[in-house]
Amino acid sequence: MHRYRSHTCGALRESDIGAEVRLSGWCHRIRDHGGVLFIDLRDHYGLTQVVADSDSPAFEAMSQVRSEWVVRIDGKVRRRPAGTENNELATGQVEVYVTALEVLGPAAELPLQVFGDQVYPEETRLKYRFLDLRREKLHRNIVRRGQVIDSLRRRMREQNFFEFQTPILTASSPEGARDFLVPSRLHPGKFYALPQAPQQFKQLTMIAGFDRYFQIAPCFRDEDARADRSPGEFYQLDIEMSFVTQEDVFQAVEPVLRGVFEEFADGKPVTQVFPRIPYAESMLKYGSDKPDLRNPLIIADVSQEFVAEGVTFKAFRGVVESGGVVRAIPAPGAASQPRSFFDKLNDWARGEGAPGLGYIVFEEEGGALTAKGPIAKFIPAEVQATIAAKAGIGAGDAVFFSAGEELKAAKLAGAARIRIGDELGLSAKDRFDLCWITDFPMYEWNEDEKRIDFSHNPFSMPNFDHDAFLALDPADEKTILGITAFQYDIVCNGIELSSGAIRNHRPDIMLKAFSIAGYGEEVLEEKFGGMLRALSFGAPPHGGIAPGVDRIVMLLCDEPNIREVVLFPMNQRAEDLLMGAPAEVTPKQLRELHIRLNLPEKPA
Repeated sequence: MHRYRSHTCGALRESDIGAEVRLSGWCHRIRDHGGVLFIDLRDHYGLTQVVADSDSPAFEAMSQVRSEWVVRIDGKVRRRPAGTENNELATGQVEVYVTALEVLGPAAELPLQVFGDQVYPEETRLKYRFLDLRREKLHRNIVRRGQVIDSLRRRMREQNFFEFQTPILTASSPEGARDFLVPSRLHPGKFYALPQAPQQFKQLTMIAGFDRYFQIAPCFRDEDARADRSPGEFYQLDIEMSFVTQEDVFQAVEPVLRGVFEEFADGKPVTQVFPRIPYAESMLKYGSDKPDLRNPLIIADVSQEFVAEGVTFKAFRGVVESGGVVRAIPAPGAASQPRSFFDKLNDWARGEGAPGLGYIVFEEEGGALTAKGPIAKFIPAEVQATIAAKAGIGAGDAVFFSAGEELKAAKLAGAARIRIGDELGLSAKDRFDLCWITDFPMYEWNEDEKRIDFSHNPFSMPNFDHDAFLALDPADEKTILGITAFQYDIVCNGIELSSGAIRNHRPDIMLKAFSIAGYGEEVLEEKFGGMLRALSFGAPPHGGIAPGVDRIVMLLCDEPNIREVVLFPMNQRAEDLLMGAPAEVTPKQLRELHIRLNLPEKPA
């Protein structure tokens, strides 16, 4: 028999009754029933109940073990007594009568219990992550993460993508976040950077003549933590394709993500054909470029209604006349809500930095639609009816308003849409709604510097006739600010899974694009000389995308925080409490790297 086990702790079934077996694992739960000892023995594969009574030669040894001790047991499989079966366990019809027990690894007093669902502080969980990972839910999440990655790989290979590995030590590149820098011992004063993404390398792979690239790529960014973003590092399904249009990318990526979500959705519905929503439409209808489509509410623009003849609500009229907008957020069935419902939403809006949310409540009196609420008296009946029609509401419903500069009003309306949908129980919680957001603006107005700047990704191909783009007058701000790019995001349930683009593969168009934003050729040469040179030697049209693996797994595990699906995450301050990173290094190491520390003074 094997030194440690003949079976795993999840393997035994009724067909094994009568067999002599050997199991090894952790003592998950110990129960003393007065002369009869039970242990739920746990390993990676499952649980098996093992039992010993006073007649067993292993009884004394078994009485000494404690929770999370690692033991090896020998014994005979037998059927559980009638009425004690556990149908929730794969091994729940049998137990092992123990005849021998060996302690393989005793455990000290536990800082957190593995058995049960007790809540522990994040600091304790991360410092003792190896114990936290033994707990059923987190262990299951990490297993699912591995299964999701396996599924992604399989689906990419089925579409003839080839897996590559790109460098980890590379040059610093402005990707929108701070780099992690690595000092060079052989080149004093110079630094490598950990890649924020393999963006340039995957494009160079296409320029090198490979056709379909993918990689489960580690990415490193020195940025603050959020619930859906790990500090330090994360993983993405990095994809690039040659000789493709935007539609080709969609057709390749959509079945991969749809298939993965269906495989691990536990029966929840998954979008079959991802809607394509232009950025401008998304900002108008949902108040966000990351819309949660499980919420059925659609925002409407009612700016012109508040400058219509007879409207005397000066606050909103003034906003529109000064170039702002008014957005209407429907609230179906809200007329029956108590006054506190409306007051709470107003208080919430003030907490968001807005003056509040104006609202109208619609009722039916004598067969006619009537309006009530703080601002209803300032709006003529015919304008009220137009607002109701635009918002898609009627008697028994309400409508809330967000007013101000277009972007601020849209964001407040979007946040109110989510809040109202949740408060009224309108938002579905048991499905995965995916969509594409397309046609992001290529440029935006930089108010601080009073100039045109890139809006999203400067290396995307403008969605504009190439010859006309090259002939653009940089002073033609109206035309330039109306240009969109072949840029796109995938969004699921209000969470951005990835950004992608058809790349600008023509050096002349790239130089023009940067010159419009005020960057000269010397900037491109200094920062992206290698890429520019590569493009000048025959580059195919190419494009790609990079869905975030961590976020996909977080959604599939129904977890609110990304740390619940990462094996060894850092805390909010980018500290690894288990391994003690970041840590000080020795003076010798600093001398070898030609580094002298210039630390900030400690406060007195």
